[in-house]
Amino acid sequence: MNSVGQPLQQRPLTTKLILAGILGLIVFVMFQVAPQLFSGSGEDTAIISKSEVQGKAAAFAAQQLGHEAGVKDEWTILYKTDSSFYGYMSREKLLEDYTKNKLDQRYPFDVYHAVLYTSGEADALLSVDVNMYTGEVVAFAHGADADAAGLDYGERPAKAVAGPAGTAQTASSEAGLTLEKKENLARPWLQLWGANPSKLQIETGSGEYGLVYTESSVKVGESLLHYNFNFSGDQVSYFRAGFTAPAWHDSYVEDQTALAKKLTLFGYGLPTLLLGILALIYSILRRGHTSFKRGIFLSSAHFLIMMVSSYNVLPETGGDSAEARVTAVVMFIIYVLYSLLMSSLLYFSLVGGDGLWRAEEKLNPWPRAKEPGYGQYVLDSIRAGYVWAFVLLGVQTLMFIILSFALDNWSTTDASQSPYNMKYAWLLPVVAWLAGLSEEAVYRLFGIRMLKKLVRNTFIASLITTLIWALGHTLYPIYPVSSRPIELTVIGLLFSYIFLRYGFIAVMFSHVVFDSILMGATLIFMQDKVNIGAGIVTIILPFIVGYIVYRFNPPRKPDLAEPVQPLT
Repeated sequence: MNSVGQPLQQRPLTTKLILAGILGLIVFVMFQVAPQLFSGSGEDTAIISKSEVQGKAAAFAAQQLGHEAGVKDEWTILYKTDSSFYGYMSREKLLEDYTKNKLDQRYPFDVYHAVLYTSGEADALLSVDVNMYTGEVVAFAHGADADAAGLDYGERPAKAVAGPAGTAQTASSEAGLTLEKKENLARPWLQLWGANPSKLQIETGSGEYGLVYTESSVKVGESLLHYNFNFSGDQVSYFRAGFTAPAWHDSYVEDQTALAKKLTLFGYGLPTLLLGILALIYSILRRGHTSFKRGIFLSSAHFLIMMVSSYNVLPETGGDSAEARVTAVVMFIIYVLYSLLMSSLLYFSLVGGDGLWRAEEKLNPWPRAKEPGYGQYVLDSIRAGYVWAFVLLGVQTLMFIILSFALDNWSTTDASQSPYNMKYAWLLPVVAWLAGLSEEAVYRLFGIRMLKKLVRNTFIASLITTLIWALGHTLYPIYPVSSRPIELTVIGLLFSYIFLRYGFIAVMFSHVVFDSILMGATLIFMQDKVNIGAGIVTIILPFIVGYIVYRFNPPRKPDLAEPVQPLT
């Protein structure tokens, strides 16, 4: 960082650092990008569009479920995933065999969940699950069983007799059905799915579904192939064929999730709230060394971006019923209030952090645009940001490899964080700007100097703020939960190092570029033209932004001295 009052000059990039960045990028591409690209090089890897899903679901509803299409029909298409079973396979290293044996085509863990509503009604008429790659229907539900689209695919509801979209009604509606009657109702569906009922065993003692068949010849780890049925009246109201994770695996995930919630609340939420209060206080105490005008633009931009991001991930509601509209309004109000809170935290962290460094360290961590050399300083900071982002990607990849051996960590899917459930997947990368701006302001610009007042040591202050930041990422579906804070503590300390040596602008851009590359790669892996283009733009956008700032703040030419009049 530059001292207060000195001309702006960014630290030059060394040859060793540039080589480290190149090496980090190579490691990232080899171990994270290449496997994804090669795994998608076979047949049926292109994901079908949601319009295709709706057509296939409507055709199945008409041909197999007897639904007559009406003008008031409204389809909602959601991405659903059996995160429990996927996680079990990931943990037990079974994913490769599952794909190799093409079980993912007949019994996919990722599906598009098409739900049919009648305009103005809150309850669903039916739902159809479609393989995202092949377009084949893999499950269906109608009546009461079709009205729980919020559950993950394959997830078991709390009610003992419910299917993936089931309700307690199923128990009473099946009360008059004998086992023989259920078998007769299920047989045509089993045959339609290519199963031979005579080779299946009926699973007894299970109250989770109305009828469960087991095919012992098809097994994935400890999981057997099940054909699950529910009934309503004299018809099948729900059917799905597939696998479920063992109970011990689900119990482990529940315990880990409970731990993650505690770590997030007490290790991240409360300390971050305390930092926000302190930022407000020190914004006032150090107002003579900073300006309350400084954070207005960035915090306002943060609020707008956060609102766009919140709208983009707002879940689809069924139909246009009054209940759905009220739910949407309530959720929107919650998002507005939360966005205001986070943008206020950012604002006071910017003002308070800038004032603390200037007043107590006589350093200039966040230069003003009016300072000479600002445009070139920003451009040089972006160059440093890209190089350090490449280094960070390599370090993160190595941490993944180390933790896979040391802690045997694994991850699973999460429909709530998937771009497939966003209104516009190409807007996903705006989150990179939110994280890069707010997290670096709170935990580096303000947090490090604030904690240093208490512990009197820069490294310990950096470590404490990094741990707070790292514990805020424990709810990601990565297990064991302890592996995530370990990985991010290393990454966070590197961010702290970048901030202390290069300043706030450089560390902000390194964070934005780091996340933009990860999110841009996610869009590229989606394989359609729009998202591939958006992914490429995402990766280069930070440089474009920095270059625009540079062009609007060109180097100033020194003032020419007035000519000296010759002596006479």
